[in-house]
Amino acid sequence: MCADTPEYKDTLTLPETDFPMRAGLPKREPAWLDRWEKIGVYDRLREKTGRKPFTLHDGPPYANGHLHIGHALNKTIKDMVVRSHQMMGFDARYVPGWDCHGLPIEWKIEEQYRKKGKNKDEVNVVDFRQECRKFAEGWIDIQREEFKRLGITGNWADPYLTMDFHAERVIAEEFMKFLMNGTLYQGSKPVMWSPVEKTALAEAEVEYHDKESFTIWVKFKVAEPADTDLAGAMVVIWTTTPWTIPSNKAVVYGAEISYGLYEITGTPDECWANVGDKYILADNLAGDVMARARLEDGQWTRVRDVSQSELEGISLTHPLHGAEGGNGEWDDLRDFRAAEFVTDTEGTGFVHCAPSHGMEEYELYRDLGMLEQVITYNVMDDGGFRADLPFFGGTYILNRKGKEGDANKTVIDKLVEVGGLLARGKIKHSYPHSWRSKAPIIYRNTPQWFAAVDKAVGDGQDEMGTTIRERALNSIDQQVKWWPQTGRNRLYSMIEARPDWVLSRQRAWGVPLTCFVKKGALPTDEGFLLRDDAVNARIAEAFEAEGADCWYVEGAKERFLGNDYNADEWEQVFDVLDVWFDSGSTHAFVLRDREDGTEDGIADVYLEGTDQHRGWFHSSMLQACGTLGRAPYRNVVTHGFTLDEKGNKMSKSLGNTIVPEKVVKQYGADILRLWVAQTDYAADQRIGPEILKGVADSYRRLRNTLRFMLGNLNGFDAAEAVDPADMPELERLVLHRLAELDEAVRKGYSEFNFQGVFQAIFNFATVDLSSFYFDIRKDTLYCDAATSVDRRAARTVLDILFHRLTTWLAPVLPFTMEEVWLERFPGDESSVHLVDFPDTPTEWLDEALAAKWDGIRKVRRVVTAALEIQRRDKVIGASLEAAPVVHVREAEVLEALRSVNFADICITSAVVLTGDPSPAEAFRLPETEGVGVVFEKAEGNKCQRCWKILPDVGSHSHDSTCGRCDTALG
Repeated sequence: MCADTPEYKDTLTLPETDFPMRAGLPKREPAWLDRWEKIGVYDRLREKTGRKPFTLHDGPPYANGHLHIGHALNKTIKDMVVRSHQMMGFDARYVPGWDCHGLPIEWKIEEQYRKKGKNKDEVNVVDFRQECRKFAEGWIDIQREEFKRLGITGNWADPYLTMDFHAERVIAEEFMKFLMNGTLYQGSKPVMWSPVEKTALAEAEVEYHDKESFTIWVKFKVAEPADTDLAGAMVVIWTTTPWTIPSNKAVVYGAEISYGLYEITGTPDECWANVGDKYILADNLAGDVMARARLEDGQWTRVRDVSQSELEGISLTHPLHGAEGGNGEWDDLRDFRAAEFVTDTEGTGFVHCAPSHGMEEYELYRDLGMLEQVITYNVMDDGGFRADLPFFGGTYILNRKGKEGDANKTVIDKLVEVGGLLARGKIKHSYPHSWRSKAPIIYRNTPQWFAAVDKAVGDGQDEMGTTIRERALNSIDQQVKWWPQTGRNRLYSMIEARPDWVLSRQRAWGVPLTCFVKKGALPTDEGFLLRDDAVNARIAEAFEAEGADCWYVEGAKERFLGNDYNADEWEQVFDVLDVWFDSGSTHAFVLRDREDGTEDGIADVYLEGTDQHRGWFHSSMLQACGTLGRAPYRNVVTHGFTLDEKGNKMSKSLGNTIVPEKVVKQYGADILRLWVAQTDYAADQRIGPEILKGVADSYRRLRNTLRFMLGNLNGFDAAEAVDPADMPELERLVLHRLAELDEAVRKGYSEFNFQGVFQAIFNFATVDLSSFYFDIRKDTLYCDAATSVDRRAARTVLDILFHRLTTWLAPVLPFTMEEVWLERFPGDESSVHLVDFPDTPTEWLDEALAAKWDGIRKVRRVVTAALEIQRRDKVIGASLEAAPVVHVREAEVLEALRSVNFADICITSAVVLTGDPSPAEAFRLPETEGVGVVFEKAEGNKCQRCWKILPDVGSHSHDSTCGRCDTALG
């Protein structure tokens, strides 16, 4: 630039803002948290009147340990639901909660005891429970601060806790409703049992992992009839649980399966079969069984068919029948009958039955009325055989650490010794494990308390059905919307096939089963359970005042029974409730009882991970159907699990875990929240360093868009605003897009589609605004006179954009949007989180204008691409150096281009529009037919203020300016 060239930079209206380009979120976010707490944002929102309540009921996390990435995902999605619905005009309430009872906390206290050399059994149970309570309180405080650091809004000052006295009272009351309506019963059946934890487990407390198990083929000799060629033949069974053989009471076969009699004609050197042995096997599996026994083709032959009528007349002996030292334990004949669950797809075509350890066998003999003849009690609560069981007493299925014990090997060795084994091996298969201890579980027959799901409840709340199962299945389809719909199928199939609900656990830290049973009575006897409203009321009142600990205090039985019953005639039950009953009852003591609950005790939304179809969604449905007659929720939203960047499950041993605290310290909570918003949370999500870098880049681009708006809104006030009817077409096009986006944003938030909402806003901000509208209007904003209608219209649109983008994004990026908001609206009481989404007039929609500009933008893309080639080849340095000739075949499109300042739209100094055919050298884009661009340089001189090259530059009163800039300078 020459020394005598005027300097006009100071005459431009350049963006002005203190909003920094670098966010510095990790350092700055805590101050916003303090600010929100100081001005009481959550409480002030509750003061807004005339709003329809909207309640997302929090599925309680367990009060044990620091947050993991799954917690962050779950709570952030919930927070987006709550914040978005609040800003859409609802009174969106969120009461965070914690699950406080249960085995994991007991384990932690027991660990502390072991380190100190203390024995839990020697500690007073109330003292033990108090230590569990204190432990939970400590972790609640830690987790509360970790959740708040993520920007989660809610009633943190008054959360719900399942161990609060009122909660314990209501949980007991909800249990006593099952007691009083007759669905509660005591039964003895196989339940999933954790020998390591010494307690029954619910399905939701079980996860499946690969496990290597022993597998054996065992011989049961035909004892009756003795006068056929089947006498002395052996029925072979196959099992992966050798430890169940001592509890065998029967063998079953399939009524539709083809069986044959097979004889051994030769054997290899090492084989447990003998020449002349006869085996009855399913024909489809005989070859496989012989191979397992190391027999080759030619060493066995099929003698004949074995008919179903022949099978019906057979009785068997146990392989330990008559064993020396067996004390007659296995000398009774084994039952032998057909059963529907037997197949010939694997094994032998026969199934050995230990009804104490298998649900199908149990149900078979229950329906036959033969349980007393087949139930055994050989396995104790620690997974060891009873001490007086011959051969196996004192051996354990699992050791104390949950690893393979000595029981299986001992059983196998004994079977080999007595000649009862045909083959053995090992198999790797999916097997249930306790999700807490990670140890395998077993099925074990134990006396437990159940809620009958197929018995009529009899409470008159029968709109959805008369039984718990009927009510649940009907509620799923008639009362609940599922997001995604696949959640419906998962829960429906689980409830459709589930057995009765096991309510009891043999632990100390929980809400006890507040009931009494008649001494000496059987569970099937009339009057076995005490059902008395006055007794129940005394229990409830005591729990409200003292908590559930009062159940364990000396004299509790006499206190609760009162003068109406002789305490010596009743036994007090000390099992505790399944913790899923605790959390399943939260609708009662949170939604129903709290002032910030709901009018009808029903939540608008339950939102958890997919595992909760067998967890909280499931138990809440069962519990509410037993007490309310219906589902406790109207919508169920489900999210997937978090995986590492390669799609692997996170594991400390693999070193691929992502800890929320570390992400927050490196990037800030808003980046973690943005990751959540960018994922399809209905599926499993991936997260890792590279993914987070990509999220941070998206954030940076969005932040720059907001910074541009702030800078160009400096000093804007309402007096400057232009009515949309008086705006240029370009501004009205942006308003049209805003009206479309408003509908999409509200619909997306209403349907919990945060990915869709964010993608729509982000694409609008980066494509429609930054790359199009802002790029075009920079010249107007910087160079036009302050009173210019075009400039005022552009700033009016920027103001409209500001109010919508900041509020629309506030549920996703609460910290950043607060920062942006306060740049324009500072003040001690100001907050973006106190305002709603602005109403967007439907009159802004203009489909005809949008269609017109769709054609304009297509032509613009051809011009931009043509100029980019010239820039690449260094023919020009900037698009303002160009004045392209644009050939347009369609007359309607050409007319549209001529109706606007197309040079400004293309950011060129001039443009020539023509309907003449495109010359051969014209630039074209294959996707835009009928448009050709011939590059020409702009003619004239460069305006030293706006940098456009125009013929009139230098002919005005202000040196080296164009007419527009000369006027702006006055």
